[in-house]
Amino acid sequence: MVVMFEDRVDAARRLCLKLKKFKDSKNTIVVGLTRGGVVTAKVISDVLGLELKALVVKKIGAPGNPELAIGALASTKDVYWNEGLLKELKIADWEKQYLVLQKAKEIRQLGKELKLKITPFEYKDKNVIIVDDGVATGATVVAAAKYLKRNKAVKITLATPVISSDVLRDISKYFDRLIFLQSVADFYAVGEFYRSFKQISNEEVAKLLTT
Repeated sequence: MVVMFEDRVDAARRLCLKLKKFKDSKNTIVVGLTRGGVVTAKVISDVLGLELKALVVKKIGAPGNPELAIGALASTKDVYWNEGLLKELKIADWEKQYLVLQKAKEIRQLGKELKLKITPFEYKDKNVIIVDDGVATGATVVAAAKYLKRNKAVKITLATPVISSDVLRDISKYFDRLIFLQSVADFYAVGEFYRSFKQISNEEVAKLLTT
């Protein structure tokens, strides 16, 4: 039976029950993926007494069909591609390079708007819990994992209320742990599992990170 969440806060509170072993861990950081994942991560951070950070990760849409995720990136050095879709759509290398530069520019801009402060070695030797409000394709959470591994995180856990069961099998190798409330076979969009799934503004994210 598919569980419906009232909203991101409700889902996060339920998810906290599966994350209790991390409570008050001084070596653990909760990283919310912008934008909706930060709402979920903030609740987990508050309930479990963990440090909170945000990471801007951008989905890479297919040329002419931006809603179809062919990959994602957290930086120009941390890119994940869906190789099957690249071959199927015959995406050229120059198109990939253009899309990466375009999305990297968007990441820098959003980081400035959210006033994100990135300090050297902030993830070095840390246990990191990547939090998103749902995982449909896995592209953004894998890009985030690649970024965190390159920045020397020692262990990476993915925590999400709901995940596609197909994606769960495909991405498990990128994480030390995967914690979720339900995996679903017929997964079309994250919002279908929430009664309230409103758009989150940059202002809301910035406020969550400073309160």
